[in-house]
Amino acid sequence: MQYTKMIKVAIAGATGYTGGELIRILLNHPHVTIASLLTSSLNGQAVSAVHKDLYGDCELRFTDTLGEPDVLFLCLGHGLSREFLSSHKLPAHCKVIDLGNDFRVENKFEDRQFVYGVPELFRSDIAAAAYVANPGCFATAIILALAPLAARKWLTGDIYIHALTGATGAGKQLAETSHFSYRASNISIYKAFTHQHLGEINKTLQTLSGVAVPKVNMIPVRGDFTRGIFAGILTKLPAGTTVAQVRNLFREFYKDALFVHLSDETVSLKSVVNTNKVLFDVEVDDGTLHVTSILDNLVKGASGQAVQNMNLMCGIAEDCGLKLKSSVF
Repeated sequence: MQYTKMIKVAIAGATGYTGGELIRILLNHPHVTIASLLTSSLNGQAVSAVHKDLYGDCELRFTDTLGEPDVLFLCLGHGLSREFLSSHKLPAHCKVIDLGNDFRVENKFEDRQFVYGVPELFRSDIAAAAYVANPGCFATAIILALAPLAARKWLTGDIYIHALTGATGAGKQLAETSHFSYRASNISIYKAFTHQHLGEINKTLQTLSGVAVPKVNMIPVRGDFTRGIFAGILTKLPAGTTVAQVRNLFREFYKDALFVHLSDETVSLKSVVNTNKVLFDVEVDDGTLHVTSILDNLVKGASGQAVQNMNLMCGIAEDCGLKLKSSVF
């Protein structure tokens, strides 16, 4: 469907980190008007009272009324999207993008079929979809780093991942490990080998490969910074594979990708923070491949990718509203 009018957007769960990031992006999107920002507890309050960086930028207020949106973003706690869809009647034409994990693996719900929303891998499916499950932040960084290898069937040995995430990856709800006194000047491992994104990672890699993929051993790490994901990925390559062959594979695989790039130099996190980009660098040593994959967990890892999916679903330019610049210094 090609929209010739402004796209009316509703955001459920608009008070959290991903909801706030969506508001910031969509306020500057030329084809969007934000129609309703849903919350159960702050009805009538100014958005800038919660998202204080938006003071002076908008006069929006939170509401408890859904209205008649063209696109609904669900920025709810994991497990709450099913509850919301069961309790709210949506307009027949309304498209849904879920930023939680409710539909990433089990993608059928009532009469809805959700498409897994990695645009660089499933662009045509997303463009034809009414319902999209936005990938997790770790999953986006890891799947995009391994997708070229999976598609070529070069994933032949176990995969080892050491991945740091910023404090915003834990969400806005306070916990001991998200307090400044714990997080500052501190690094800690959590959910070793059991992170909730492993299901969608395994499912997607197997879809791309067409065969069972080796075990993914993931060690998530809490970083002492606010936002971003820095993932180091190790795996064995087929015998005789060179770094030049791997680089050529990545460049060919992502030649049409607007936001995914292979760097010729070592990458650093500040190059992607506040952008919708993913950057890789790759090295090979004695048959072992190391891929560094970096992104902003709130943009390409969440709200930016959700807008990228919306653009595809609505038939407008994929990068519309997403030409964002990093803050390197």
